[in-house]
Amino acid sequence: MRILFVGDIVGKGGRRVLREQLSRLQSLHRVDFTIVNVENAAGGFGLTPKLARQMFDLGVDVMTSGNHIWDQKDIYPFLDHEPRLLRPANYPGNLPGKGVLTTVSSIGIPIGVVSLQGRVFMPSIDCPFQAAEHILSRLPEEVAVVVVDFHAEATSEKMAMGWFLDGKVSALIGTHTHVPTADARILPGGTAYMTDAGMSGSYDSVIGMSRERAIERFLTGLPGRLQPEISRPQLSSLVLEVDPATGKARSIDYLGLIG
Repeated sequence: MRILFVGDIVGKGGRRVLREQLSRLQSLHRVDFTIVNVENAAGGFGLTPKLARQMFDLGVDVMTSGNHIWDQKDIYPFLDHEPRLLRPANYPGNLPGKGVLTTVSSIGIPIGVVSLQGRVFMPSIDCPFQAAEHILSRLPEEVAVVVVDFHAEATSEKMAMGWFLDGKVSALIGTHTHVPTADARILPGGTAYMTDAGMSGSYDSVIGMSRERAIERFLTGLPGRLQPEISRPQLSSLVLEVDPATGKARSIDYLGLIG
């Protein structure tokens, strides 16, 4: 089974390069299932129902997110009605939406997708490690293939989660910091790991945002509103090959920046 994972979509540029490149990548790499992190898709901050529908129409199977999923208030009821859009599972259970989905790929293989969020330099929410254990203990027995998007700031926390889940999930892919890391590998237990999948947006920027506005904030210390950069967007993604019988990863290939 081949799974495409696309790093954080940032603003209009990120949406454009996803629209331009997704179908080609799916065909080129014989993709059976596509996961995209979308928490920065609406102007860099959150997601709207309209944009979510547009990206599902492109051929995205599941969308994961992170701390910015709460920034656009009209997404709240949509989270409760669209199970393919995940918010981090370790937010309180009374909030809209869910953090895990079990579904079936285009070739009939059951798959579980989990969205989790870290706590180091992030909001103080429930423990992602305990949340992961709780979720995995309740997955249907027939679901061997499981991919986790761990949306976290600290490399150490992401690495710890990778080792914690090694042999328990097919892949642990980090998101949030918007810079692709050069450490894609398969851990000893068979879990594919990458600290950060990078972002899909303009790299002529400060992690996707206008250079000028970001620099001004550093120079002045004032909380000016950041604006996504839209010039020369590039898609950052990776392809996983997973044994559908065991759920073990056979390979993880970072595809670089495309666009």
